[in-house]
Amino acid sequence: MPVSVTNHLNFRGNARAALEFYQSVFGGDVTILTYEDARNVQVPAEAEQVMWGQVAAKNGFRVMAYDVPAAMPWDEGKNAFFVSVRGDSAAEITALWEKLSAGATIAQPLSPSGWSPLYGMLKDRFGITWVIDVATEYKAS
Repeated sequence: MPVSVTNHLNFRGNARAALEFYQSVFGGDVTILTYEDARNVQVPAEAEQVMWGQVAAKNGFRVMAYDVPAAMPWDEGKNAFFVSVRGDSAAEITALWEKLSAGATIAQPLSPSGWSPLYGMLKDRFGITWVIDVATEYKAS
């Protein structure tokens, strides 16, 4: 039985903007369920925030997100995780990098590395760290 893993990103009030941005980068469909949609409004000002959201693309990209309610603790942390995106071609990775890097802080410019023809790392405008590379077979020594 196959198992899939999907990154679930937690935000404080900007999950919708993040999901829409990721959809513009990776394509696919955005699905958003607000607290109001789910009839689970605890704070009226949070009614339109995302209780559950997802971007799902035909190429296999999938990410989920929600807005942590103000009544719950939330800390975006420091390097708690990276989202890794691997593609088969330099053209595919370069196109994703160009879109994802809009408004980002570049930690490692997209360039050849010791393990990949192209590798880069950035923190996007929503504070999420992405590592992007071209997948190659690793030959252990």
